[in-house]
Amino acid sequence: MKTIDLRSDTVTRPTAAMREAMARAEVGDDVYGEDPTVNRLQERVAGLLGKEAALFVPSGTMANQLCLGVLTRPGDEIVCDHGAHCISFETGALSALWGVQARTVVAERGLLEPAQVEAAIRPEGDPYPRTRVLELENTHNRGGGAVYPLDRIRALAAVAERRGLAVHLDGARLWNACAASGLRPADYAASATTVSVCLSKGLGAPVGSVISSTKALIADARRLRKRLGGGMRQVGILAAAGLYALDHHVERLGEDHANARRLAEGLGALRGASLPLPVETNLVFVAFEGRSAADLSRRLAAEGVLANPEGSRPDMLRFVTHLDVSRADVDEALRIAARVLA
Repeated sequence: MKTIDLRSDTVTRPTAAMREAMARAEVGDDVYGEDPTVNRLQERVAGLLGKEAALFVPSGTMANQLCLGVLTRPGDEIVCDHGAHCISFETGALSALWGVQARTVVAERGLLEPAQVEAAIRPEGDPYPRTRVLELENTHNRGGGAVYPLDRIRALAAVAERRGLAVHLDGARLWNACAASGLRPADYAASATTVSVCLSKGLGAPVGSVISSTKALIADARRLRKRLGGGMRQVGILAAAGLYALDHHVERLGEDHANARRLAEGLGALRGASLPLPVETNLVFVAFEGRSAADLSRRLAAEGVLANPEGSRPDMLRFVTHLDVSRADVDEALRIAARVLA
């Protein structure tokens, strides 16, 4: 029985061509800054984001935390949506690593409004934590893959600049935002102090994220990366996968979005099913009123379709389309879901 894995866009496997590029990669010791393939990847991403410098890191969690670590000091506070990845899925790293707390805002689909941010910024004074960073997530995972309008990001950045805050953009799925909006990565990154982008979500690389900012902040982040054990050696083998992904897997993201819309239409037509969030990119959230998402997930898995319960609601499943899911796979998943969930 073939398994159709719709749990996440992190489950993709390197293609044969990507593996070949990895096998041929020129390598060196990256802790010494001597891996030529890593250096090419960093220069490439910095250019795409319109920043001075970039740093290759093992994971999206490390990417976000390095950025927040260089922008804050113990006792500081960041402002973010209440479902932001950096506080929901990074094992409490913000407080554990940096001694920083979050002031959360409940925003529609995770997309903050300038007035909400303005109201969340602490006043100056000894009793209060210092608000130092505005954190944005584009696309927003728990918002259903919501894409930030560019004018909203610019307005939010204007509030941050006026109030003396840095802006960190969690762009783990920024490539999807660009595919949906037609904008360039640099358009979204222009208003951010630091940006993280992922190579293993959507783009199909086996591992890795890249952060980008000024040369000075990236130098600080490199030091923190070493402190956290993220200084890697002949890692050009992995960086080569990222370069291959940027060359060959960005343009095809629209296929994932089309497959997500097809999946959403079919699942939403099932008895008792509803789509609480619009489908803009490759994430599909489906609620099954009065039914247990955990039980439905187990029943689907028994028939070869994998989807995760979405913890914000006990009756909701999240389905994610990606490089390893074809249109035929979507149609087969819909046939199985119709039978299992009837």
